[in-house]
Amino acid sequence: MPERECVSEHPKENNGNGIVESVLPGESATARAAHASLRGKRRGLARLWPFLGPAFIAAVAYVDPGNFATNIAGGARYGYMLLWVILTANLMAMLIQSMSAKLGIATGKNLPEVCRERFPRPVTLFLWVQAEVIAMATDLAEFIGAALALNLLFGIPLFPAGLLTAVGAFAILELQRRGFRPLEAGIAALVGVIVLSFAFQMFYAQPEGDRILAGLFTPQFAGTDSVLLAAGILGATVMPHVIYLHSALTQRRVVGRTDAERKKIFRFELVDVVIAMAIAGTINASMLIMAAALFNAEGLTGVGDIDKAFVALGEQVGGLSATLFGVALLASGFSSSSVGTLSGQVVMQGFINRRIPLWLRRLITMTPALIVLAVGLNPSRSLVISQVVLSFGIPFALIPLLIFCRNRNVMGALVNHRLTTTIAAVVVALIVSLNVFLLYQTFFAG
Repeated sequence: MPERECVSEHPKENNGNGIVESVLPGESATARAAHASLRGKRRGLARLWPFLGPAFIAAVAYVDPGNFATNIAGGARYGYMLLWVILTANLMAMLIQSMSAKLGIATGKNLPEVCRERFPRPVTLFLWVQAEVIAMATDLAEFIGAALALNLLFGIPLFPAGLLTAVGAFAILELQRRGFRPLEAGIAALVGVIVLSFAFQMFYAQPEGDRILAGLFTPQFAGTDSVLLAAGILGATVMPHVIYLHSALTQRRVVGRTDAERKKIFRFELVDVVIAMAIAGTINASMLIMAAALFNAEGLTGVGDIDKAFVALGEQVGGLSATLFGVALLASGFSSSSVGTLSGQVVMQGFINRRIPLWLRRLITMTPALIVLAVGLNPSRSLVISQVVLSFGIPFALIPLLIFCRNRNVMGALVNHRLTTTIAAVVVALIVSLNVFLLYQTFFAG
C-alpha cells in the first residue's frame, strides 16, 4: 500500500535471516513468521497463517451493497436462473485476483505503478481518470448501502445516515495506523457478520437443492432484461478497483529474495485468494437464493430494491430476518467503503505519483453519494446504476494486468503460463463483449 513507505516507526526490520525490509508498525512479527514459513520452519496452518489477509480485504469489494442490489433483483425476478452467472463471475474473480497478487509479488510494484512505468503518459492519464470515475461509482454503492442500512434498522433519515456512515468508515481506516494486521482483522470480522447473517437467511429460506444445482450449472437467459441484470451482477462481482488494490497489498508484504521464494509466496497467496473468493461467492449466491426462495417463489418478482427486500423479509419471515439482513448490509457498507478509499489512494499514487491524505480522499469520494442522498434519488436504483458503471471499468484494469502478467521481462519466474494467459484473454473478451452489449441496449436499443 502507498502508506507503507511512510508510516513505519522503524522502517528497517531484520527478518531473522540477515535480510532487511520495510514493514508496517506491528508487522515485524508477521514478516518474521512468513520468512520462517518460506524456510520450512513452520508446518500446517501456522505455515499459511502469515500470508492470509490481502485477499480478504480484496474480497470485501465482492460483497458490497451493489451485490445486494443486483443479486436480490436477480433472485426475485428470475429465481435461481442466474446462479451460474455468480459462479462464473466468482471463478473469474479468483483468476483475476490471483494475477493481481502475483504482479505485486513479482515486481514489488502495484498495477498502476507498472502502468506508469511502461505506458505513454497520455495512456496513463486516461487510465487514471477512468479509474477515479470508477472509484466514485464504487464509493457511491458502498456509501449509499451503509446509509440505507442505518435508515432501515433505526429509522435515521438517509442524509444524516450518510454522515454517520462517513464516521464509521473513518473509524475503520484508523485501524491502518496500527498496521495491516489490525485492519485485516477488523474487515474479516465484518465479513464474518455478513456470513452469519446470510447463514441464518438460508435457514429461514429453506431453498430447493435441485433448483440450486440447476441454476448453478445450466447457463441460460430469459430475454434482454436478464442479460442486462447478468451484466450488472458481473459488474458487482468483478471489481476493477480491487484489481488495482490487490497488487498493492502484496507488493511489499513479504519480499521474496529469490525466484524460488517468490514462487512459494505466490502459492501461499493463491490459497488466500481461493479461500476469500470462495467465501465471497458463497455470500453472493446466498443473496440470490434467498430472494429466489422467499420472493420469486411467492410471486414477489418486483422486490428488486433493498428497502423492499427488507420490508418483505419482515412480512414473509419475521423481524429477526429483516434485522439480520440490515446488519449484513451495514457491515458490508462500512467495510467496503474503507477498502474503496484505500483503492483510490493506490490509483492516485500509482498512476500519477501523487498522494493525498486518506481523510481528504474520503471526503472527496463521499460527496457524490451525499448528493444522491440529499436530493432523494432512489438508493437501490442508484446502486444498480453504479454497478453498470463499474462493469465499464473492468477492461481498463484487466487488459493492462493481462499484458504485464504474460511479459517475462516484467514478471520473471512468475510469468503466466500460456494456458493461464489464454483463459484470462477469454475472460477479458467475454467481459468486453458484455459491456458492448450493455452499452447498446442502454443507449441505442428502442
